[in-house]
Amino acid sequence: MTASGVNSTSPLGFLTVVEDTNSGLFGGYLVLNRSGRPLEFHCTAPIRPNRAQEILYGPTLKPYLYGEQIGRTLLEKGKQTPAVVLTDCEPMLAVAEFVTLPVVLVGAEKAEGHLPADCSPKDAGGLKWRIDSAQKLEPNLRFFRVGGHCLALRTGAAPEEENSAVQAIDGASVGLDLREPFERIRAAIDEARRGGQ
Repeated sequence: MTASGVNSTSPLGFLTVVEDTNSGLFGGYLVLNRSGRPLEFHCTAPIRPNRAQEILYGPTLKPYLYGEQIGRTLLEKGKQTPAVVLTDCEPMLAVAEFVTLPVVLVGAEKAEGHLPADCSPKDAGGLKWRIDSAQKLEPNLRFFRVGGHCLALRTGAAPEEENSAVQAIDGASVGLDLREPFERIRAAIDEARRGGQ
């Protein structure tokens, strides 16, 4: 998926994963126009890693499953090209390796092990950082704000990705809670699961 033809009226993509202890991982992708109306929706069948994958992939398993197996598959199914792909799952940021669109974490202040809601990576707000294997010195996210939303890109993202994301989100963020579409995805996946039983 490429960013060619993307402009300020381009839709927004929302990508998430629902974890179910019995069934596995379900991915959902919702594309909304700037008014918040759905243009398309896709979801995956459940994916469950086997024990060998859990052992061999180690800490890279979630980014692999979320980004490559689920996210990439869903984005390839999409007919619309969004201006930005938003996710509420940090491991889903791994999908950025497969698309030329900015992939942005919404609600980054809640990401485990990262900075507080002030969304300012330069000032840790008086927090003390542990220097051992349990805590990295630098967060692996680059934080920024658009309106009232705390957002993040992967640290290795190109600087122009933040500019593209800000431009893409800015017009829509006035009337749209960027966390709300993820609830729609979860409800739609839950409905599909109940209908399939």
